[in-house]
Amino acid sequence: MSDMVCLALAGGVGGARMAHGLAMVLPPEELMVAVNIGDDFTHMGLRICPDLDTVMYTFSGQADPETGWGIEGETWNAMAALENLGGPTWFRLGDRDLATHLERTQRLAAGETLSDITQHLSAALGIHHRIIPVSDTPVPTVVETKDGDLAFQDYFVKLQCDPAVTGFRFDGASGAMPSPPLLDAMTGGKIDAAIICPSNPYVSIDPVLAIPGVQELLKSDIPVVAVSPIVGGTAIKGPAAKMMAELGIAPSVANFANHYRGIADGIVIDIVDEADAETLRDNGLHVLVTDTVMTTDVIRKSLAADTLAFTAQLRG
Repeated sequence: MSDMVCLALAGGVGGARMAHGLAMVLPPEELMVAVNIGDDFTHMGLRICPDLDTVMYTFSGQADPETGWGIEGETWNAMAALENLGGPTWFRLGDRDLATHLERTQRLAAGETLSDITQHLSAALGIHHRIIPVSDTPVPTVVETKDGDLAFQDYFVKLQCDPAVTGFRFDGASGAMPSPPLLDAMTGGKIDAAIICPSNPYVSIDPVLAIPGVQELLKSDIPVVAVSPIVGGTAIKGPAAKMMAELGIAPSVANFANHYRGIADGIVIDIVDEADAETLRDNGLHVLVTDTVMTTDVIRKSLAADTLAFTAQLRG
């Protein structure tokens, strides 16, 4: 894999963990992690980019191992004081996490791009691999439900994913551009393979694919491998399985694979779903069966190494 530059598409905890596994295997110059920005929003005047932060905290070894997001050993003094003042506490921001949002917000106000700010924050956290937003233009995810449209964080955090979804849209996507580092890699022919991390396909990866040029890249002659977040008919983290059911799609690796029809050349599934491998192969996909549940750093790195070897075979 040493002669390949791999583009990883990531969002959420599963995406961050897989991307971190790839970073354990690949040197910085051979990996670019393009991160979902659909979750980004402004809260109490602060610009918050949850998926970018989760990837950065994971790469820097700070992420809370229990939740997968936030900072391990976080304190909540600011939230407690805010609650005493009658302020909104439905979206909880830890004391150290607040520093990230304060720094990002003031740099945006000074005219810096999200790409440049993410590079600055990554460097400050000691990260050498390239973590980039898929676009510098805000493209907020809107969750369409039976009760009306909801901003993503209202659906995900305030309402705890309770409303039944009917669809999703990504406002402003058609007018957005890939972020400069991603565009440079795409137009310069620098990307040799792509891995779609085990992220929610609807709200973590589809917002990335909605940015003009990204799908075209994946449909070109580079190998594309998708790692399934569905294991044994359910999602390891988050509401992906619930969303699939509400959209009338049975939560299964077969339907996950179908979501990326025409994009993915190969799919990585967990050993508990091995019985589905032959059907996937009959449908024209290359299949890797391995342990995809990243309960330890060892499994995280092993999954990444196996996936990279599988991707290299497709390229060959």
